[in-house]
Amino acid sequence: MSDSNYNLFWTETLRQLKEDGRLSNQEYDMWFRNTEFVRGNDHSLILSVPSIFYRDQVQQRYIVMLESTLQSLSGSTISIDFEIEKNSPSKNKQSDALIEPPLPSPDKTKKREPHSQLRQEYDFKGFVIGNNNSFAANAAQAIGSNPGGAYNPFLIYGGVGLGKTHLMQAIGNTIHFNMLDKKVVYITAETFINEFIHSIRSETQSRFKNKYRKVDILLIDDIHDLQNKKETQEELFHTFNALYDAKKQLVFTCDRPPSELRNFADRLKNRFERGLNVDLQPPNFETRYAILRKKLETITIPIPDEVLEFIARNVTTNIRDLEASLTKMVAYADLVSKRITVEVAQSQLKNSFSANLTINITIDRIQRVVSEYFNVTPGDLKGKKRTKQVTFPRQIAMYIIREITDYSTTEIGLEFGGRDHTTVMHSCQRIEDRMKSDPTLEPTIVGLIRSIKEVG
Repeated sequence: MSDSNYNLFWTETLRQLKEDGRLSNQEYDMWFRNTEFVRGNDHSLILSVPSIFYRDQVQQRYIVMLESTLQSLSGSTISIDFEIEKNSPSKNKQSDALIEPPLPSPDKTKKREPHSQLRQEYDFKGFVIGNNNSFAANAAQAIGSNPGGAYNPFLIYGGVGLGKTHLMQAIGNTIHFNMLDKKVVYITAETFINEFIHSIRSETQSRFKNKYRKVDILLIDDIHDLQNKKETQEELFHTFNALYDAKKQLVFTCDRPPSELRNFADRLKNRFERGLNVDLQPPNFETRYAILRKKLETITIPIPDEVLEFIARNVTTNIRDLEASLTKMVAYADLVSKRITVEVAQSQLKNSFSANLTINITIDRIQRVVSEYFNVTPGDLKGKKRTKQVTFPRQIAMYIIREITDYSTTEIGLEFGGRDHTTVMHSCQRIEDRMKSDPTLEPTIVGLIRSIKEVG
C-alpha cells in the first residue's frame, strides 16, 4: 500500500473524530493543525509534530482514540509514531517555546519594586509541576516570555485551591520584573464589579475605562463571579476588545469551562474561548508529595518523610488542603514540642481527612469519569439522545452526583442540558430500583465513585 493511502487513512481518522464530536475544533486547531503525515506501512504511521511537548500531549490525550479509529478504518493494527520536525525559524516558534520557554533577561541597570497587587512568592519557581498541571504551567511560562502572542486570551479553569491564582500571578510577576515597559494590572472579578458600579454612581466611567483599557497585561481572577452581572459583562466585553485588538495580553481564571458559565453573554464567552483554555486537575500522589517537600524547604521544624507521605496519600483534594494539613502538623510540633510521627498525624488530621472526602468533586468531573467508563462523551450525557447507550450512563451520573455531592436536583438538571428536577429524581430512582435486581450494578457504581475520588 502506498503512502498516499495511509495519508488518506490519517485524514479520514481526523475527519471522523471531528464529525462525531470526540475531537473539538479547538482541540484540532491546538494539536493537529501543525501535525503532518510523513509516511506509513502495514505496522505504523509516522507523523511530524512541532516539538517534544506536542508529541507528549498528543500521546497522553489522544493516542488510544486515534489508533482505535485508525484500526477500524484500515482493518489492521497500526501504531502511531512521531518525528520531531527540524527547527524552522518561521514555523511554530510559540510551540517550541512551551518546552523550555526562555524568560527575558531583566535590565540590570534598573530595579523594580514588587508589584502592589501581586504576591511576590507567586512565581514559577515555587510552582510544582506534575501531570495534572504541566500543560497549564508550560503555557503560562510561554506567555510570561511573550505576552500578547499566540496564547491570547489565556483562561485557566479548575476547582478551588489547585493553583489558578498562583499561575496567573506568576505570569504577572515575570512580566513585571523582566519587562519594565509593560504595565500589569491584577484584579478579582468582584473588585472589577465594585469599581464599575462605583464609577457609574460617581460619574467617573471614563476614568474606569482608561484604567483598564490602557494596560499591557490584564489579569482577572474568578470571572465566574460575573454571572448575572449583565452591565459589568458588557463593560468587560468592550475592555476585552480594546486590549485584544491592541495585542495586549489577557489572562482569566474561572472555576469551570467558559461553556458552562450561566447567565453569561454568549459573545463574551466566545471571546474567552477564542484563545487557549486549560484546566487544572487535582494533583496525583507524586505531585502532592513534591509540593509538601517544596513547602518544607521554608520551614525549620523537621517533619519525617513518612509523615509527608501519609499526608500526601490522604489529602487528595487540592493544594490548599494539602498545605493546611502540613501547617497544622508544624504548628502542633512547635506548640507541643513533640516529635511528629505517622500516629500523631493520623490522630490530629483525621477530621480534616473525613471533611475533605467530597470537597472539590464537581459535576463536570463526575460526568467525565462516567462518560469515559461507558465510552460516550460528556456532550452525550448533556444532550438530547435517549438511546440506551446514553440514557443509562446519564442516569448513573445523576445518581452518583446526588449521592456524593450537595448539589440539588434542580442544579443537577441544569448541568444535564437543562433537564427538569423531576427527571433527575426519576433517574436516581431507576438506578436504586435496578440495583435491587442487578447485583453487578452496585459494585460498578462503587468503582466509579472510587475513580472519581481518586487522583492520578
